[in-house]
Amino acid sequence: MKTGLLAIVLPFILLLSGCFSDPVQDDLLNYVNKEMKQAGKLEAAAVSAYEGVSGANYQDDQTMYDALTKEVIPNYNKFIKELDSVNIETDELQEIHEIYIEGADIQYKAFVTIKQALEEQDPALVQEANDMLADARDHIRDYKNKLNKLAKDHDVKINQ
Repeated sequence: MKTGLLAIVLPFILLLSGCFSDPVQDDLLNYVNKEMKQAGKLEAAAVSAYEGVSGANYQDDQTMYDALTKEVIPNYNKFIKELDSVNIETDELQEIHEIYIEGADIQYKAFVTIKQALEEQDPALVQEANDMLADARDHIRDYKNKLNKLAKDHDVKINQ
């Protein structure tokens, strides 16, 4: 009798254990720990190079131009390609990732516009690029907020 009962109960236990799996949680863990690792490195390299020649670190147009053409734009282009190749399984995470891609595309266009502004010595293009950078920051902030909320909702801790 014990063997018969076990044969009936065991499949239900296995079936129930499958019910506790959270596909969004699994996808988030894969996304944060694997899929976005290389993208994060490329983005950090590009942004760091840009920050090194802009704002308080601005030296002259030529230095900024060289950084944009040799480091910022090439690394950011690779970053966007990496974002586009990220494997995502769930719609919830895909929607959030699309916000990041959109923000990254805007930021990339801003970097290209700054390069063009330097080539043409056009202050209007600099203002246009600054507006694009602000828009990109808004997208990236929205992405981070939504990603953090999704992670919290699915018991995933994201280290900032």
